[in-house]
Amino acid sequence: MNSEPKRGKHLGFEEILLSHNRIFIRICMKSQTYPILICLLNVIFTSKPFAMATQAAVGAQNSERKANPETLKQQNTQTVDLEDELEPVTGASASDQVILDEKPNSGWSVKPRGRALYDFNELSSVPSSITNAEDGGSSEARRLRFGLQGTAPGGFGYKVIADYADDVIFTDAFVSFKEGDLTLTLGQHNTFQGLEELSSSNDTSFTERAAYTDAFGFERRVGLSATYKLHDFLLEGGVFTDNIDDIGGGNNSFSVDGRVSYATTVHDALIHLGSSVHIRDLGDEIDSVRYRQRPHIHSVDTRFINTEEIVGASDETSFGLEAAIIAGRFHLVGETHWLNVTRSAYADPTFFGGSIEAGFFITQDKREYEGGVFKGVKVNQPVSNGGLGAWQVNFRFDRLDLVDAGIVGGTQDAYMASLIWTPVNDVRLILNYGHLSYSDALDIEQGAPDNFSVNVLGIRGQIGF
Repeated sequence: MNSEPKRGKHLGFEEILLSHNRIFIRICMKSQTYPILICLLNVIFTSKPFAMATQAAVGAQNSERKANPETLKQQNTQTVDLEDELEPVTGASASDQVILDEKPNSGWSVKPRGRALYDFNELSSVPSSITNAEDGGSSEARRLRFGLQGTAPGGFGYKVIADYADDVIFTDAFVSFKEGDLTLTLGQHNTFQGLEELSSSNDTSFTERAAYTDAFGFERRVGLSATYKLHDFLLEGGVFTDNIDDIGGGNNSFSVDGRVSYATTVHDALIHLGSSVHIRDLGDEIDSVRYRQRPHIHSVDTRFINTEEIVGASDETSFGLEAAIIAGRFHLVGETHWLNVTRSAYADPTFFGGSIEAGFFITQDKREYEGGVFKGVKVNQPVSNGGLGAWQVNFRFDRLDLVDAGIVGGTQDAYMASLIWTPVNDVRLILNYGHLSYSDALDIEQGAPDNFSVNVLGIRGQIGF
């Protein structure tokens, strides 16, 4: 009578790691915030490298199993012995099968997603009369996001991402359904604000997006939306409530948001054109709004441009135009937004924000584009293969005007330059400088003169997956 085989004695590396990840996924589901983060990192740094490193080994073992039925029977028995100590297989375990590609795909998949962005900043040349400005050096974890994204049977998908940089805040939390060129999304997601906002912070040309994106309150919100691809056009629209952290307490605001974009190729150059509209009813609980912005670095709480509270507000309406071209190593992009506030018994102000940017890769690389947004560069000669990585220079003019109809929130003109090194895909180092000029800014920040300028320097290290 054969003795029971020792557990794990003849198990292949992929079986051991598969069971290891199943255990950790279950632990993650039962853990609190920071153990979840540790668990996700464990799964990431085992599953992803393993999937690439063992692909050849799995193929070889499969061939051996087909040739030797006894070996197949023995290995299957041993694998079952190890899994008998685990809980019943869940959706997370099924996704491991997709990663290994050893068993038929049931329609379930899971992929760890995340990014870590850390900034070092300097605010200088602040007028001495401004006493509360946080000038000098500062630093922060700008984003620290981790979560899961995947698919479910029947064309369904899901994405749950949280930012751990400052407390725990959900950024994306939605389910989706895709049928052909139509995608429906329900939950917290972007409201189709425009090219600059919709392009991932992993792929922007500067450490911060154009000033109007934060000033006008562009953010993810809970809602139902549809996206439809019609030849060279992309149609996006939805109905939204508010950000997931602001829902409740009688907040019954809602908005209708839409975007149309067009992309085509002319003489090997990609051309993008788009427009967006946003109509928001502030509801019964919100009767004032405020628009303001930091000086293109996020690690300070100083705002030299600020409308303060605008009372009597009932609705917001904004309209945006966008255009971009990618021609080889060169790109040019411009975007503008106008935001109007409807008020009772007061004049209705309209504020403006816009930017124009040009960039060029020193190396033989180019800016990527897909689905109506910019994507991360695919490094042609990564340092991992002995290359120099991708090197890019960018220049931008950015304007934000918060002065209209008796509201004097100031204007900000930013002249900016950046240098980006991408040694390998998904890893970047960014250096950017900005000279910011302010007008109509009298005493917006205590002691501020009517007209002045400051300088900002930013350095970012980032990794995403």
